[in-house]
Amino acid sequence: GLMTVNALTAADSVLIPLQSEYYAMEGLSQLVKTTGLIKKKLNPALEREGILLTMFDKRNNLSGQVEAQIREHFPNDVFKTVIPRNVRLSEAPSHGMPAIVYDKSSSGSQAYWEFSQELLARYRPKPKTKRADAPLTH
Repeated sequence: GLMTVNALTAADSVLIPLQSEYYAMEGLSQLVKTTGLIKKKLNPALEREGILLTMFDKRNNLSGQVEAQIREHFPNDVFKTVIPRNVRLSEAPSHGMPAIVYDKSSSGSQAYWEFSQELLARYRPKPKTKRADAPLTH
């Protein structure tokens, strides 16, 4: 819709959370088309941060199938971290708290923490290595 177009036109980048369900994959293909069109016509600086699989249930075959298909079609875009379906994540908003405050030991909170570290690692400066032919400094 118009709100999505406006948001993507103003954004530097977009992070795509994707529920590990069939219909979410259909929505993803439309969102990829939309972001591509906006990048081409309205915001050439728009970048895709990546795809974060959410509400993943390892007991459900469909979650595994969705993950496999998404990783196959977007091999460089899917984060390694997967956010599990977790009741503590669902409860936190009803208590007016972020999940990490509500229950930092829950599997969902831990997964979001791991994801934050994975995302931040992309932006940490790489340590500079001294070249063998560079002059030594004292």
